[in-house]
Amino acid sequence: MLASVLALAAIVAAAGPPRTIVARGQWAAFDRGSQCEAVTRALLPEDVRKPATILAITYDRSGRRSGELSFRFRRPLREGSSVILTVGDQPFDLVARGQSAWSRGSAQEAAIITAIRASGGAHLSSRDQSGRRMTDRFLLDGAPTTIDAAAAACSKPQ
Repeated sequence: MLASVLALAAIVAAAGPPRTIVARGQWAAFDRGSQCEAVTRALLPEDVRKPATILAITYDRSGRRSGELSFRFRRPLREGSSVILTVGDQPFDLVARGQSAWSRGSAQEAAIITAIRASGGAHLSSRDQSGRRMTDRFLLDGAPTTIDAAAAACSKPQ
């Protein structure tokens, strides 16, 4: 678990020095000043040395982002490719561009977060630029605690 948390810290550090709020399971929550995130990375086989797809749920102190779900893929997506997040048995169609995908708005974000709280796993399906299918799997243990911690941290003034 420590290796996962350190890897997440390194990824988030690129955007500024974060303060770790809490780490549980495969998830960690970070406070980066103006925004707070609950973050995890996709599971990869031990022999894969590529960066993993990152899932982040972001809150900011201004209130503009209150549980915004986003993904940063390990490879650029095929233009026009659909991205489907399945949490438990619930599929969600996401908006995608370049190497990123997002939830379609606050109603979908709330539904995804509710599903994450009730499920043990999720997978993300898409196609890369060459048309190869990409499937990323995420463990959701620790997600509720880190999501709540990120939301609470950004509900307070800095």
